Amino acid sequence: MSHTPSHSPPHVSAPAAPGSRRHASGPVGAFCRLMDRLSIAMAVVAGAALFAGVLAVCHMTFVRYLLGESTTWQTEFAIFSITGAMLLGAPYVLLTGGQVAVTVLPDALKGGIKCAMNLIASLCGLAFSIALAYGSWLYLLEAYHGGWTTGTVWNPPLWPALVPLALGSTLLALQYLAEILGGAR
Repeated sequence: MSHTPSHSPPHVSAPAAPGSRRHASGPVGAFCRLMDRLSIAMAVVAGAALFAGVLAVCHMTFVRYLLGESTTWQTEFAIFSITGAMLLGAPYVLLTGGQVAVTVLPDALKGGIKCAMNLIASLCGLAFSIALAYGSWLYLLEAYHGGWTTGTVWNPPLWPALVPLALGSTLLALQYLAEILGGAR
């Protein structure tokens, strides 16, 4: 009879189910619940944008390779919609803890040190998201007022493609704020 050593898998935290967190009452709790709902709603929009991008790629493939015709809008639309899906889905990923992270050090820490480390990381994420949101809104407004286009064969206005960047980074900053105000999970 041979004995095979049992190897237990490394500890992996499962993402929290959206809406399963308990929030404080009052304005802070209301803000956190609102952000949870907005992040979930944006995840649905992100899924639709991803689906639209996939449909555009399928259409492009059909038109190019089966009909033998050139395409004009499909590549650019797919890039904009799939990138938009990623940007609009970012607050949901933060909400559910689905981001890729190396957690060796945080898992080894306990108590106040772990909370302080999580707070510092969240504050860094918040600062980055605020800076990105600020720059994104300026860029969006400049593109809109300047009448900028993409400069490609399709040549659509640029500002609609920038909306997911500005909106996604703003909602990500607000989700970070909700995470900070709501406390660590």
